[in-house]
Amino acid sequence: MNKFSLLGIMAAVGLLAGCASPTDEIRGMQPTGVSFTEALATEYRDFALFETDQMYDFGDGRYFAQKGLAAADGEVVLPESLENWDLPDSAIGDLSAGRTRLVQLLDANGRTTAPGLAAHAQARFDCWVEQQEENHQAAHIAACREEFLAALAELEIAMAPEEEEAVVVPIEPEEFRIFFEFDRYQLADSINGQEIIDQVLAEVQELGMPAISLIGHADRAGPGDYNFGLSLRRADAVRQALIDGGVPADRISVAGRGEEDPLVPTADDVPLQENRRVEILIQ
Repeated sequence: MNKFSLLGIMAAVGLLAGCASPTDEIRGMQPTGVSFTEALATEYRDFALFETDQMYDFGDGRYFAQKGLAAADGEVVLPESLENWDLPDSAIGDLSAGRTRLVQLLDANGRTTAPGLAAHAQARFDCWVEQQEENHQAAHIAACREEFLAALAELEIAMAPEEEEAVVVPIEPEEFRIFFEFDRYQLADSINGQEIIDQVLAEVQELGMPAISLIGHADRAGPGDYNFGLSLRRADAVRQALIDGGVPADRISVAGRGEEDPLVPTADDVPLQENRRVEILIQ
């Protein structure tokens, strides 16, 4: 990985100067800077020491300790770039979609609006990348991914604009469904995608930009982890189509259910079009 070239240089300089390693330094660091960089430094410290002390992964421990020290000095440290890691092709789509959403929130003042959540989301994303490259501890990969997605969802909620209190008569959400071809997620691969998108956009205009929830689903054919990512990609494709149609991004929430909660219950490994869907709730 490209990051280890940098680590090698830093390690050589540290040895020549008689300095402690980044892992040793971060144990007693005193973060400075704004709330976000302080929180991020703490997140990276915990991650680096976990990799060093519990997983005995000294290389990644040093690398993330260096990121933590940079954050502790008040520097802006970015989420990992995927091209610097040797990742399996099957994981790149989910990681790329996650990083895009994270960077959009960070660039939309997420670092100042909710610094703790933003720092946690970034560190958990980097954890997901690191574990996915190793690609041999499924439980660790899933834990980092789920913690990242949960933090991302909380960050989206925290950044949603506050609305004035008003007396509102509760209404039942209106629901639309888009169905997809087997193992596909682009809107062009859907059965009724553009037709439903047009209906949703018309409804949204009439209601004055209400909140929209997108929930992606997959059928039960294939591995559960893969189906979870596939369901998220389907929901993200619908989200982008709505944004392209003029719906503000902050009015849309996205979730994936994988092969859980099928519209039509089936046995495992059964492909069924009714279960390959994105549910669109307007409320």
